[in-house]
Amino acid sequence: MGLIMKALQSKTFNLRNRLASMPGGLGFLIGLIVVIAILPLFFKDSSYIMHILIISLIWSGVVVGWDLMMGYAGIFTFAQVGIFVVGAYSSGMLAKLNGIDPWLGVLLGGLASALVGLIIGIPCLRLRGVYVALVTFAFHLVLVPLIKLGGPIGTGGAMNLVGVPPLTVGGYTFTVSDKIPWFYLLLVVCALLYFLNYRVIHSKLGLAFTALRDSENLAKSVGVDDYKTSLKVFAFSSFLTGILGGFYMQYVGVISTRILGMDTFLLIMVMLILGGLGRFPGAVLGAFGVTFLNYYLRPLENYRLVVFGLIVLLAVVFMPKGIMGLPDSARPYIKRAFTRLTKGRAVKPPEGL
Repeated sequence: MGLIMKALQSKTFNLRNRLASMPGGLGFLIGLIVVIAILPLFFKDSSYIMHILIISLIWSGVVVGWDLMMGYAGIFTFAQVGIFVVGAYSSGMLAKLNGIDPWLGVLLGGLASALVGLIIGIPCLRLRGVYVALVTFAFHLVLVPLIKLGGPIGTGGAMNLVGVPPLTVGGYTFTVSDKIPWFYLLLVVCALLYFLNYRVIHSKLGLAFTALRDSENLAKSVGVDDYKTSLKVFAFSSFLTGILGGFYMQYVGVISTRILGMDTFLLIMVMLILGGLGRFPGAVLGAFGVTFLNYYLRPLENYRLVVFGLIVLLAVVFMPKGIMGLPDSARPYIKRAFTRLTKGRAVKPPEGL
């Protein structure tokens, strides 16, 4: 027991200190939300840019949930887009076919996604590494034929799911033509999800799944239940993703199996890699950057994927820790350049290098 306690107190396994020292603390997160909140002041007259901002918010929530799974818990799941689609279809079908209030439909869509996440997680967490990725990606692929065969139950089949009742508050109805209300509604939703995610990361649960990621055997030896902890992460991440899927359904007003294409999957992966795995809120920055770039590269058509492939390659080589880890990634290059500039002179390097 003494050896275990020493290991827990050591620098390599002191998780509280590691989390506290991570870039992107609470102050940074608040500042980021404030910056996002004032963007409509500059772009409110451009419906196109407001649309991109709204889509950026939606994808940022999805990527944050995926980052919680892959970056912090170390579970390599590829089911995130599928979970998103489950939330979107569930909320739309409940509101359209069962007359459920659209707000309640969004919430129930999140719960449906959480349930699906648990169903996927139960067998997946008996596996390890690449096998989890394969099983979860198989779920992603099998959703397409399931949705097409589900026409009789209201999925729209090979056609799109349309005609979902809109969200209303009092006498106001949210419409896709009025972007500003939609932007601030989703900003409030995403801000709540960001703070909830931040709180989970810095809670005992966050310490538990981060411990399992870094040293599974040691975490188990001090009483961390790897199976229950991982299931909780699966369910929580799936719930966040499903909620965003419901709001996406309400905003766009139509959804089809096209969203399960490789384009969407790869774009979200680029957002995650560019933002930095396990470096929240880097996922938010990655989502906004890649979404804007994707829309403005649309004239290139299929060559967009080539551009994003190059971005991933350069990010892996020069920014292995993503945008939020850029100071750490740049430090060796700065130190090397400083050494060359001061070669032969007794000059002390700047603090932090």
